[in-house]
Amino acid sequence: MNKLLYSFLVVLTTALMGSAFAIGKIGLEYSSPIFLVALRFTFAGIMMAIIVLLLKRRHPDSISDWIKIVSIGFFQTAGVMGCIFVGLQTVPSGELSILTFTNPLLVVVFGTFILKMKYNLRQWVGVLLGFVGVYITIGANLELRVGTILGICSAISWAVGTLLIKTYAKQLDTWVLTAYQMLFGGLILLMLSFLMENPHFTINVDSIFILVWLTLMASIVQFAVWFYLIQNGDPGKVSAFLFLAPFFGVISGWLLLGERLTWNVLVGAVFIFVGIFLVNWTRKGKQDRAVGFKKIQKEKEVM
Repeated sequence: MNKLLYSFLVVLTTALMGSAFAIGKIGLEYSSPIFLVALRFTFAGIMMAIIVLLLKRRHPDSISDWIKIVSIGFFQTAGVMGCIFVGLQTVPSGELSILTFTNPLLVVVFGTFILKMKYNLRQWVGVLLGFVGVYITIGANLELRVGTILGICSAISWAVGTLLIKTYAKQLDTWVLTAYQMLFGGLILLMLSFLMENPHFTINVDSIFILVWLTLMASIVQFAVWFYLIQNGDPGKVSAFLFLAPFFGVISGWLLLGERLTWNVLVGAVFIFVGIFLVNWTRKGKQDRAVGFKKIQKEKEVM
């Protein structure tokens, strides 16, 4: 892939991820939080479901596979986004984005103890630095706000969703999984909205623009570009750039909402960025040797 195009797509997808926090917070002026995110992912899920149907992608043929997709939608979309949009009511969007994107660090912890996955020393150093960053980010706040707790809960839910995807992804078409987990997650959020809040949405030019942006750009386009990069590049290196998302979250909160950049958020963000980078970065030589080893093993099995 052309390096200029690769760089542009990396910046595009991570900028869309990060800026969704600030844009979502603006959207709360026109809608109740859970209802807004429910509309976002229900519409995005419907549109992507139509696309995968038209492309005739392989759909699950068993109830157990559909249950797996629903469970991923519950954690990956409903849990993560529900916590984020409710949390945006009490904390700055930049701070919340930093806490949410600590999920790669939690994947290492949960993966080790739940799935018995193996990680190297560099990745554990990254986890340690990341949690130091979380402590710095929230440690200087004398008041532990609800939004801070919800930010941590969103990271936990995202980590659980990631592990479910790691476990079930090989059995499911990636695009079908993406479409329907968003749709089911959106429907779950829609149900929760009517149970937990008084859902409302003020219709005007600004609110429609925000909803369309969150649905098309921050959901469908962002997911499509991210999967394109993973499929056409080195997944380890692509994932390493995830640290850019909270950076754009902080910058967009500052530019769009005038949020103050406090020292603890900036210093904590640096620790978290470095931690995520160490957790996700895969050295090319090491990965090539692993691929080569697997290829030799397959050749032996054929012989």
